[in-house]
Parts: sequence; structure tokens; C-alpha cells
Amino acid sequence: MDNLEELDSTAQEVLGRLKSRHLFQSQWDTAAFIIFLLFAGTVLLLLLLACLHCCCCRCHQSSRSRKARAKKETSMGVDNLALDP
Repeated sequence: MDNLEELDSTAQEVLGRLKSRHLFQSQWDTAAFIIFLLFAGTVLLLLLLACLHCCCCRCHQSSRSRKARAKKETSMGVDNLALDP
């Protein structure tokens, strides 16, 4: 029951701050929240870019592999047999 009372008092405190539009106690709290939002935004942006990269690479992967195979087959030069065991 003690936890329920603590939860209720915390909820009342948060609701009171929301009503008074004074969410943070100091400028340091505001700065820390802004830094957290920047970090979270950066992580979300990187996840979005990674997903886009995966989607775009799947589309172009088949054409790239064909080009690489064609380039291998038509490569010029001499094999270095000294490197073979």
C-alpha cells in the first residue's frame, strides 16, 4: 500500500507541474532534457538511415552482383601462381 501512496503523490506532483507549466526545477534540468532529446533523435535518425540503406541495397544488390561477375569474367592480367600453395 505504501508504493501505491508514493505513486499517487508522484502522479499528483507531475500533474501539478503540468498545470503550472513549470516542468523543470532548474535550467540544468532543461539542458539535460534537451541533450536527451538530441541523443534520442540522433539514434532514431541513424536507425532510419540504416533501414533505408538496407532497403535500397536489396533493390540494387542483384544488379551490382551481375556487374561484379561480369567484371571478374572480363578481367585482364596474369594470375600470380607464386601465391598459390
